[in-house]
Amino acid sequence: MSDDLHFADNCRDLSIQSGTGSGFQFEFYCECCNDTWRSPFAPYTSGRASGWMREASGFLGNLLGNVGYNVDDAVDGLARAGWGTARDTAFKQAIEAAKAHFNRCAQCHNYVCARCWNSDSGLCQNCAPDLAASVQVARSQGQRTAAMERAQAAGAALAAKVDVQTPRQLVCPACHAETRGAKFCPECGHALAVSTQCSHCSTPLPAGSRFCPECGQRAGDDPPGMPPAPR
Repeated sequence: MSDDLHFADNCRDLSIQSGTGSGFQFEFYCECCNDTWRSPFAPYTSGRASGWMREASGFLGNLLGNVGYNVDDAVDGLARAGWGTARDTAFKQAIEAAKAHFNRCAQCHNYVCARCWNSDSGLCQNCAPDLAASVQVARSQGQRTAAMERAQAAGAALAAKVDVQTPRQLVCPACHAETRGAKFCPECGHALAVSTQCSHCSTPLPAGSRFCPECGQRAGDDPPGMPPAPR
């Protein structure tokens, strides 16, 4: 594959084959940042002539019936006859003009614009990033990493003050509203997260329990053999 054909890989054909606005134009893009450059528009004389002929045949057709339409095949043939050769010539000229706006990287072989080109190394910015920019990026990344570590340490210090032993009720047993771990329900005011134990066997009682699931003692009753608690 020739160098010209390789360069053409990053090209879009904007040419128009027939009509009064027919001509050749090609758009090349930087393979690093995708910025584009368009070649100057080059008119396609045969295509324009066919467009004028088609307009004239349409005008005659309106005046004389189907007479104007009889030249359609000839018009299309005129537009197609020299299209391939003319396009190849225009394409080669566009590639030569595009080379003045792009540089070919010696490492990845991509064509890049001047802003993405490292002239000191003869490489693109992807293969040889700008040193000052790389240092600044590394500084920013270092600052971010250090800040994240400090934030994690601060969070760990705050976590030491969080009560992780007291049970929390996330849903109110009275009205079933979300409590978000509060001591009282924000909807009905029901007391929440009250740690209760069986007075007989000291087993923690689930919220709303009427009897101990371990020994069957009624919740709130005094243990056997103990005087009643003052009311």
